Amino acid sequence: MTNWLPNLQRGSGPLYVRLADQIERDIENGTLTPGTKLPPQRNLAYDVGVTIGTVSRAYSLVRQRGLVSGEVGRGTYVLERIRTVRPDGVQAQPFGGTRSPLPEPGKTRMDSTAAPNVGQAEVLTRIAERIARDYPADVASYTRTLPTRWLEAGSQWLARGDWNPQPETIVPTLGGHAGILATIAAMTVPGDRIAFEEYTYSHVARSATVIGRRLLSVAIDEEGMVPEDFERVCAQQHPRLVFLVPSLHNPTLSIMPEARRQAIVDIARTHNVWLIEDNIYGALLDKSPPLFASLAPERTFHVGSLSKSIAAGVRGGWIASPLPYVSRVLTAHKMITGGIPFLLAELAAQLVLSGEARSIHARVRAEIAAREAIAASVFAGKDFTSHPDAPFVWLRLPEPWLSSTFKQAAMEEDVLVDDEDEFKVGRAGSPLHRVRIAFTVPESRETVTRGLRKLRSLLDNPISGFDNYG
Repeated sequence: MTNWLPNLQRGSGPLYVRLADQIERDIENGTLTPGTKLPPQRNLAYDVGVTIGTVSRAYSLVRQRGLVSGEVGRGTYVLERIRTVRPDGVQAQPFGGTRSPLPEPGKTRMDSTAAPNVGQAEVLTRIAERIARDYPADVASYTRTLPTRWLEAGSQWLARGDWNPQPETIVPTLGGHAGILATIAAMTVPGDRIAFEEYTYSHVARSATVIGRRLLSVAIDEEGMVPEDFERVCAQQHPRLVFLVPSLHNPTLSIMPEARRQAIVDIARTHNVWLIEDNIYGALLDKSPPLFASLAPERTFHVGSLSKSIAAGVRGGWIASPLPYVSRVLTAHKMITGGIPFLLAELAAQLVLSGEARSIHARVRAEIAAREAIAASVFAGKDFTSHPDAPFVWLRLPEPWLSSTFKQAAMEEDVLVDDEDEFKVGRAGSPLHRVRIAFTVPESRETVTRGLRKLRSLLDNPISGFDNYG
C-alpha cells in the first residue's frame, strides 16, 4: 500500500473527477507504479476531507478508464498495462453526472426511460413513406415554414383536462430537451440564475451551464418542490426562471398537489420568475392536478414530447408558450438546433392528427404497467417508490450500499442503472442512497425480469459494498 496523498485543489470540475484525474496523472508520471494498492476508501476520504462516496466514484471512474482493478476483499490496484488514452465512449463528465455516453455492448440498459417497443416501427414506416411520397421537396430541403397542422398537432397532444392551448401558442421542437433549452436561451441571458429541484432531470441543468446560466437548487420533499425554500431562493438569489417536473417527477415520482402548485405560482408572480413545466412523464398519466400552464398561463412554458409515451426516436416535441414570446422561443430553438427537420416534425404531427399516437400511447401504458408490476414483485420487501404509469422505480439501498458502488456492482453484472448523483443539481444535501432503475428499453419482459433479479441479488448479498472496493 502507498502513502500517496492527492491534492484536490488542482484541476476543475467535481471533486471525484479531480481525484480520478490525479490518479491517472500519477500513474502516467510513475508516482503510482503498476501493482500499487491505492489507499482504502475510508482512509483516503478522511485524509483529504471528502466523503467516502466521492472517493468511491473516483475509483469507479478510473476502473472505467482501464487504469486500475478492484478486487473484492483485496482492494484497488494499479494495472500493469497503463493506458494513456481512455477507452472510446468512457470519459469524465465535465458537467456532472456519472453516465458513460457509450456503454459497452451487451449490457441490459436500465438507465433509460424511452418508450418501450410495442410495434411502433410498422406505423412509423408507413407514415414516413407517405411523407416522402407526398412532400419530396420538403423532405430534401431545409424547413422554412411551420405548417398549421404542426401547431394543431401540438395543441392536441399537450391538451390536458380543461386546458387546451391554442395552436398559435405552439412551438414545434426537436424533442423536449431542445425545447427546454430553447426556452432557457430565449427568456434568460448569460449570468442569470435558474432554479431547479435539488434532484431532477439534471441534463437540462448541465445544458444550462454550457450556455452560461448559473444554477440554484431548491429543496424537495414527497410532494415536490418545497414552496418555503423556493421563496427563500427567490428572495436571496433572484432567479429569472424555474424548471419543474411536477407530474411523475424524475426521479422521485412525486405528483405535486394543486395547493402546492398554486403556492409555487404565487411565489413566481411575486418575484417575477418564469416557469418551465416539463410534462413529458405527465403525458403517461390519465389525469393530474391542474397544470401550471392553466394556473399561470402568462408566465408558464409548458413542454411535452413523444419520447416517453410514443417513440423517442421520432424526436417530436412541442412548447405551449405565452403568446407574446412564441417568436422569441421559436428563434432560439432554430439557433440552438439548426432548425427542425421536416421529416421528423411532419412524422410527429401525422402520428397525433391521424390518431395513431393515441393507439400507441395505450399500448405503451399497458406495457409499462406490466413491467412495473414485475419490478414491484421482484423488489417486494425493499424500500422503493413506483407508479403503474411510470417507466422506472426509485429504490432506496440497504446498508452498506452507496448509490455509486451499487451502480458499479450492477454494471459488473451487465446491468446499467442510474445512481442518485445523475440527478443532482450541484452539490445536493445529505445523500439519499438511492438508484433509479428503468425498465422500458429492454426488448422483452423476460429480459427485464432477468435484469431486475440480478439487482435484487445484489441487494440481498451486499458483498460488493464500498469496503470491498477499498
